[in-house]
Amino acid sequence: MISYRWRIGSAVLVLVVAAISLLLWKRPMPPVPQHELIHLTSPLPNAEISSPLTLTGEARGNWYFEASFPVFLTDWDGKIIAQSIATAQGDWMTTAFVPFTATLTFTTADISGQYAKRGTLILKKDNPSGLPQYDDAVEIPIRFK
Repeated sequence: MISYRWRIGSAVLVLVVAAISLLLWKRPMPPVPQHELIHLTSPLPNAEISSPLTLTGEARGNWYFEASFPVFLTDWDGKIIAQSIATAQGDWMTTAFVPFTATLTFTTADISGQYAKRGTLILKKDNPSGLPQYDDAVEIPIRFK
């Protein structure tokens, strides 16, 4: 009879441990909305821009690596016409918002076609790990003067 009780007790213990493990198992976090990660003060979406373009805004500290993150300007077709580095203007080792600035110098002479006046500003999260699950970017539509 002791052997039978020991088997039942062991089975119950295994089930309890399994249930606790399932409850404590780390589930993937839902994605954070981009408006909670980065705010662009200038230029605003669909603004008319010209070169040189100064970007200002604020991003959460984990958007940066070594106080910077890459910035790209593309034409309507996705061709990169300028790229730069946005630089933190404060202590970036935080989860709070940290101000940044960047300057992009570009020419629109090679852009032609029906959508030549449209482009995209891309603020890319710096991801030194290279792992795709940590990639993120914010795309802002712009118009060229």
